[in-house]
Amino acid sequence: MDIAPVRAYFTGLQDRIVGELEAIEGAPFLRDAWDRPQGGGGISRLIEDGQLFERGGVNFSHVKGEAMPASATAHRPELAGRRWEAMGVSLVLHPRNPYCPTTHMNVRFFVAYPKEEADNPGASQGDDAGATPDNQPIWWFGGGMDLTPYYGFEDDARHFHQTCKDALTPFGPQHHARFKQWCDDYFYLKHRKEARGIGGIFFDDLNQDGFERCFAMTQSVGDHFTAAYLPLIARRRDTPYTEHERDFQAYRRGRYVEFNLVWDRGTLFGLQSGGRTESILMSLPPIVKWRYDWQPETGSAEEKLYSDFLPARDWI
Repeated sequence: MDIAPVRAYFTGLQDRIVGELEAIEGAPFLRDAWDRPQGGGGISRLIEDGQLFERGGVNFSHVKGEAMPASATAHRPELAGRRWEAMGVSLVLHPRNPYCPTTHMNVRFFVAYPKEEADNPGASQGDDAGATPDNQPIWWFGGGMDLTPYYGFEDDARHFHQTCKDALTPFGPQHHARFKQWCDDYFYLKHRKEARGIGGIFFDDLNQDGFERCFAMTQSVGDHFTAAYLPLIARRRDTPYTEHERDFQAYRRGRYVEFNLVWDRGTLFGLQSGGRTESILMSLPPIVKWRYDWQPETGSAEEKLYSDFLPARDWI
């Protein structure tokens, strides 16, 4: 299969998103190209201590390996020992203003080659590779986007979820409900019995209906990200706030850290596969706080986040 168009899309998506973010930030993102000793490399685009984004990163990576890491074979043991390639764009944006939500988006492609083709990964062709026998490459797409507000606004939640649905609708009405539920289930801190945010969409192991259709759906998700998120930033970036709101933001960012370091499969895959630590942990916020057995004040906006926004619900 020809994976060059996938790489071209991902690098172009990174450039487009960074361009839009630089325009609203009014400052450039750092560009850091890196190589991975085990194979492949990537480009990290990062801003820290900006006027709008306290920290934000948009990463492209294309990495390769000789044997699948444990995080990738835990639910697919048939892939153990295969040579593999993974590429994609992953971003996390942590705005400074507590009324602006944090967001995450990721689109990715993975292929595991048959052991006998380790030295000739281009030998197998065909759109039916996703559900392949042992002598064919196994490929899949994954991705999604989700929103983590600190102070909830129903208009923002509806807009974000509607745009997620719009990204999937051309590919059939069945996808949005499934991928929304997948997102609600995935971005959940089991040890807290609490959602990380208000969800969005999430999918993995996408290889049904052929390579071209799966690729097109993944592109649609990536292409809809800025339409889902940037209008929310435009609405909230100038909202006045005090140290009270900043303190709650830092407390809730602790949940973000806990999820990424304890539950996130992408973080585990990156670390287990010898990925670049600086780029993998780019997702962590710069200022975080933990409190012992903290509870929100009754009737407060902070309590409303827990009661009205974090429990999974149908926003559209």
